Amino acid sequence: MISIPHKTKQFGVFIIKLLIVIAAFYFIYHQLANNTQLDWDKFLVLFRKNQSVAGISFLLFLSFWNRYFEILKWQNLAQEVQVISKLEATKQVLAALTLGVFTPVGVGEYVGKALYFEKKDAKKIVFLNLICNGIQVLVTGLFGLIGMVMLGYYYWSILLILSCVVVILISFFTKRILIQGHSIENFISRINAIPKKIHHKNILLGLCRYLVFSHQYYFLFVAFDVNLPYLTLMATITTVYLLASIIPSFQFLDFALKGSLAVYFFGKLGVNEWVTVFVTTLMWFLNIVLPVIIGSYYVLIFKINSSKL
Repeated sequence: MISIPHKTKQFGVFIIKLLIVIAAFYFIYHQLANNTQLDWDKFLVLFRKNQSVAGISFLLFLSFWNRYFEILKWQNLAQEVQVISKLEATKQVLAALTLGVFTPVGVGEYVGKALYFEKKDAKKIVFLNLICNGIQVLVTGLFGLIGMVMLGYYYWSILLILSCVVVILISFFTKRILIQGHSIENFISRINAIPKKIHHKNILLGLCRYLVFSHQYYFLFVAFDVNLPYLTLMATITTVYLLASIIPSFQFLDFALKGSLAVYFFGKLGVNEWVTVFVTTLMWFLNIVLPVIIGSYYVLIFKINSSKL
């Protein structure tokens, strides 16, 4: 085999990391610069009218807790492989987010976290990350269905429930069928093998995270002078998150997907389209762009050793 000099390997790894960071920032810039629905003049007028140091600080505070709960979730689950500190969990979560921001359905996030562990543990890390994200989807689904019922979308609610029942029934009758050596029964067994204490903590942290970012959405609408009853606004927010969560997309297109759904549902409530677009874009900026900026640093300083992927 041809031996590649160590310095050449290091340079190659650095170029790959640099390309990841450049790609992440390019996609962020592309979405902001090419979104024709964003009227920055209107935004600046309303921002200057309602700007408040306390208000901005509060929104940033919610962004911190949104990501912090995700970090705690990952630290809690990762202990199944290796006990890690909050700082290490922060590095892994933010670096993985940066890697996943321009990959379909966040695939890069799974790879990003696996790179921090031994090669032999890669499959288990992917599995644990699936559990980490899965509880967030379940919480989103539960609150979303409640929101849809509150808004009177009974047909959609019944359709979603029936779809879930069909999926569960199919899973039950095919649980022993092997696909590349794996089955649903094996997957369930692996979930049950994780201590209940870890599952309970994961559910609690997932619930806390959902309440934080959904209310951050709520407070942004309030800041933009949207005067709707609390329950109506929250029900619409939970409905938008539910529908956005079941449509596969690139992470960097997440705000565009939520924006389109939000424009439709909030439009029914009489909310101006441009207000909805700006609120959704700000949510994306606060909870994706800012963490990616920090995560880019962790990507650049990441070091691969021979025992890792």
